[in-house]
Amino acid sequence: MEISGAEIVSRCLAEENVEFVFGYPGGAVLEIYDSIFKQEKFKHVLVRHEQAAVHAADAYSRSSNKVGVALVTSGPGATNALTGIATAYMDSIPMVVISGQVPSAAIGLDAFQEVDMIGCSRPIVKHNFLVKDVRDLAATFKKAFYIAASGRPGPVVIDIPKDVTMAKCEFSYPESVSIRSYNPPVKGHPGQIKKAAQLLADAKRPYIYVGGGAVQGGASAQVTELVRLLGVPCTNTLMGLGALDGTDPNFVGMLGMHGTYEANLAMQYCDVLIAVGARFDDRVISSPSQFLSSPKKIVHIDIDPSSIAKRVKVDVPIVGDVKSVLNDLIAVLKEQNLRPNPDALAHWWKQIDEWRKPNSLLYTPSTEVIKPQSVIEALWQVTNGEAIVTSDVGQHQMWAAQYYKFRRPKQWINSGGLGTMGFGLPAAMGAQLANPDAQVACVTGEGSIQMNIQELSTCKQYHTPVKVLSLNNRYLGMVRQWQEFFYGTRYSESYMDALPDFVKIAEAYGHVGFKVENPADVEPVLKEAFGPALKERLVFIDFRTDQRENVFPMIQNGKGLNQMDLPEHMRGMQQTPFENNRDYGNLC
Repeated sequence: MEISGAEIVSRCLAEENVEFVFGYPGGAVLEIYDSIFKQEKFKHVLVRHEQAAVHAADAYSRSSNKVGVALVTSGPGATNALTGIATAYMDSIPMVVISGQVPSAAIGLDAFQEVDMIGCSRPIVKHNFLVKDVRDLAATFKKAFYIAASGRPGPVVIDIPKDVTMAKCEFSYPESVSIRSYNPPVKGHPGQIKKAAQLLADAKRPYIYVGGGAVQGGASAQVTELVRLLGVPCTNTLMGLGALDGTDPNFVGMLGMHGTYEANLAMQYCDVLIAVGARFDDRVISSPSQFLSSPKKIVHIDIDPSSIAKRVKVDVPIVGDVKSVLNDLIAVLKEQNLRPNPDALAHWWKQIDEWRKPNSLLYTPSTEVIKPQSVIEALWQVTNGEAIVTSDVGQHQMWAAQYYKFRRPKQWINSGGLGTMGFGLPAAMGAQLANPDAQVACVTGEGSIQMNIQELSTCKQYHTPVKVLSLNNRYLGMVRQWQEFFYGTRYSESYMDALPDFVKIAEAYGHVGFKVENPADVEPVLKEAFGPALKERLVFIDFRTDQRENVFPMIQNGKGLNQMDLPEHMRGMQQTPFENNRDYGNLC
């Protein structure tokens, strides 16, 4: 029996056990929408902007073990989706984005709502397909889902001309897929793994550096076991938070531009570094030359060979699935009873504890004005550290990363690589739909939330009771911070002097809104928002926070990990090993 291309699209999605499709209809995809209307295998979520569709699909994927799916029409629908696609690409998120296209005969003729989606998306996708024959649809979908989820994950675009959705053929979904030119590695090289094990055994100052690849690769248990087995310090990148429990005593905090004092200095002065699913990107190590100025041996584990030694030279490259490689590394360490020297390790921990003592995340509480850090700390307390937290981009994102101690992977959802404002609210929708029984909090700012605030309507329609915490300092906070530090306090276009009443906006969309200005009200309002009476309601909380607060520590562009701008109580502290510290001298 022959069915239409549009019906094949729906059947393919059903075969892949898709639960939700996030999208927005238009002329080029009306046949597909008609086929969706006729089926009951999956649900469609109507967003209010295509960018939000892709962000929601992205977060649905990040907070589950599934591939997110978005559906957009041609022309502006496709171009609106590009920011979301680029966001997913930078953070290696598995996703399939279906875009409509003008009829095949009209391609290249500047038809109404035509855009070259293949050309536009090529730099920001793992792969893309233009389907020219209805008979290729099923095989294309099978390949797309396989490519998106395997190897280093990423978004895949399927561009479908309208005539292909109307044409008919018999439907048969492939049971498996084989792509000759695409065979992502799984197992790491045994010899390289043995070298890594021996380096760890010989280390005096070992350090484990974990990125988003460990979260995406499902390697949290292996990271934890390795840390426990060796008793060594561990740091996570912004994207790696949750790979090791944030309350673990061996966790020294997030590292990088706004990382902790101890995490950054340990990264700089370790002698053996195990990098797991991380990229050594500019927001983590800043200047490669500064980072490598302190000699160290580096083991780099990543499934993507192009990521290894891309920014820094490494001594032991291991290409493979991080979960598989860590299992093999742990096995070698156990079989050969290899461990770091306990005396040297004790000295190393003594130095790290010295770096920990000043508490680089300490801030001055206030009874007069709400400190943004205190809101995140209260969120942690009220949710018992169990909430899924999404964020937008800026100061609020960094405070959420610093003060919410993420206890498990896939609990922290943010735009790390692209830094996309407007990500937080649609991401919260996607995470809530993927985890209907979870508490989901969106930490945002008054600037970011207005990028996709229309999704409050989607939240109302699909009953997603997320809690929105807006840290409202009436500035584009991170822009203002940089202007204060580097532009002589010339706050060019960073002051938001025409802000709406967010409580009224929330109420206009049918939700609950609170405005909080008194520090004493922060925790009570959060308890009410997450309490049983409002469990099924979206709650928007407009926290009026201290306009002068900055994010510390901070590393300026081009500076080293040992050249941090520190909070006031740590100003002037030495950021190099103490030369008169005999223990540390012996350790070196």
